[in-house]
Amino acid sequence: MGLCGWIIFGFLVGLLARAITPGQHRMGFVRTTLLGIIGSFIGGLLGALISGHDVMVLHPSGFLGAVLGAVILLALGGWLHRST
Repeated sequence: MGLCGWIIFGFLVGLLARAITPGQHRMGFVRTTLLGIIGSFIGGLLGALISGHDVMVLHPSGFLGAVLGAVILLALGGWLHRST
């Protein structure tokens, strides 16, 4: 996937993760996109490893794993922010 594809994919995943996760998330376009991209690397990799698919090919399990990874990152960030 090209750079523009990763940016669009990351933004969509970040938006969906923010919609799923309860609470108020004050993030702009860049932070939402980075959340989605990092979540897609974490969740997509885990999803591909569990399902046995190729890690470099986008599958529906990769998208679901990316959203799950982004939700986990949001929850972890909220937990770290409250504990400090």
